Amino acid sequence: MARARLLLCLTLLVVTAGCASPTTSDPSTATSPSTATSVASPVTETTAGTTGSPVPSTRPVATATVVDVVDGDTIKVRFEDGTRDTVRLLGVDTPEVYSENTPDEFEGVPDTDAGRQCLGRYGERASEFATDRLAGETVRLGFDENEGRRGYYDRLLAYVYLDGEQFNYRLVAEGYARMYDSSFVERDRYADAERAAQEANRGLWSCVTAVADGGTTTTASDGETADFGDAPLDVTVHADAAGPDGDNLNDEYVVLTNTGSTTLDLGGWTVADAADHVYTVPDGTTVAPDESVTIHTGEGSDTAGELYWGRASPVWNNDGDTVTVRDGDGTVVTTETYS
Repeated sequence: MARARLLLCLTLLVVTAGCASPTTSDPSTATSPSTATSVASPVTETTAGTTGSPVPSTRPVATATVVDVVDGDTIKVRFEDGTRDTVRLLGVDTPEVYSENTPDEFEGVPDTDAGRQCLGRYGERASEFATDRLAGETVRLGFDENEGRRGYYDRLLAYVYLDGEQFNYRLVAEGYARMYDSSFVERDRYADAERAAQEANRGLWSCVTAVADGGTTTTASDGETADFGDAPLDVTVHADAAGPDGDNLNDEYVVLTNTGSTTLDLGGWTVADAADHVYTVPDGTTVAPDESVTIHTGEGSDTAGELYWGRASPVWNNDGDTVTVRDGDGTVVTTETYS
């Protein structure tokens, strides 16, 4: 009886131990570390996405044709499927054309009638520049995750690319626009471009020295004040040479005429196109009142009234370009846009 009772106890102990100990499962149904990680990973990815998403790409993703240029920073386009939309260029703000400008929006520009008038002129120039470059062209549009697709008045917000170049950036770099104060992705790069334009008094930033007569003032090397602005230098361009432009480079030229009452010393001044091809006027070049100097694109021997750039290919676009004249300090004296 005792022996039977002992066997029963041993049997119960074995059964109890088997229930308490871990069992060895089928490998095909086991939960591995990798499986556990994969289950948890969606939560991890979601958290990462809300705390530090990568910088959104601004690359172009849509194609459209520019059917109208409203002003320097607004265009109307037709997409490939025939639909139309109004596009507000991201990250930039050109001076107003159809309403009064607010100089306070443009750092350093005086809040005076002269400041507003100067900005108005550059608003018109920005519109002309955009029209010359974009009207009728096929462009590509890129977008910005920080700004959304639509802005005020339900306009499409986009970066406009022409021939692979971001036109928005060019407006800022060439002084046709200020950087718009928002959190757009390209902000740092645009801020650098704006700073460079300001330091060079390029484009609208020449309005910082706007005076009552509608010109601008800049300090000459001897400390005197020279009055530039739209007078006393007149710019004319002969872009379309007779025959093939490349075969007749010296029939492509720019004429600078002194419309003021004192002789201009142009030595060290520069003449540039919108693509940043730059010609530096030789030292000692002067232009008397009502006299002119002609800058030919090709090669030749300089004289008092005829200068030669020495280029091997044309500079000035037949269908429109912008001439920018700067003094020896890099200050914009005048710009002339033609089409």
